[in-house]
Amino acid sequence: MGDLGLLALGSPPGEVLDCVEAGLREAFGIPTRRLPGATDPPAAFDPERRQWNAVVVLQTLLARPEADGERLLGVTERDLFVPVLSFVFGQAQLRGRTAVVSLARLRPEFHGLRPDPELLARRAVKEAVHEVGHSLGLVHCLDRRCPMALSLGLEDLDFKQATPCPSCAALLKGGLATSGRSERLAGGYP
Repeated sequence: MGDLGLLALGSPPGEVLDCVEAGLREAFGIPTRRLPGATDPPAAFDPERRQWNAVVVLQTLLARPEADGERLLGVTERDLFVPVLSFVFGQAQLRGRTAVVSLARLRPEFHGLRPDPELLARRAVKEAVHEVGHSLGLVHCLDRRCPMALSLGLEDLDFKQATPCPSCAALLKGGLATSGRSERLAGGYP
C-alpha cells in the first residue's frame, strides 16, 4: 500500500491530526508520517461560492514532491466543494495518490452548535478513512456502518464506524481494491 503522508493545510488542530494519524494506522495498517504544514492553495478559492475547490486542492497536492513516493492526505479547515455539489466533506482520487478532508462542516459550531473537539476528531477520522480508502481503490460500500459508505450528511457520518467492514477489509487484504476489481465486487459507486 505504501506510506501515507499527512499534510496540514493551514492550521487544523494538532489534536485532530493526531487522531487522524492514529485512526488511519488502525484502519489500514499504513505507515503514516506527519509532513511539514503547507498553506491552502490560493488558486483553489472560488470567490463567488466563498469555498475552496477540492479538485484544485487535489491537483496541488499531486504536484508536491512527496506525491511521487507516497499517498498524501491533506487536512484543511476550508469549506470544500466540487463543481456539481454544494459541498464535500472530502475528496480523493480513486486508486490515486492524493486525498483531502475538510474540517469546516465537521465542526458542530458550523451548524450553530456548541464546539465539541472529541466529536470533531471522531468525524475527521471517519472521513479520512473514507477518502484514503478511495485512494486505495475502495468504492462506496452498501454497509452503512462501514466508513466507505456514502455520507450525504453528518447523520450518516456519525453512524459509521472508523474501520472498514469485513468486506472492504477483505478487498484491501486481497489486493482487489488496488487492482480495480472493487467496483464490480463491492457494488458501490465510483
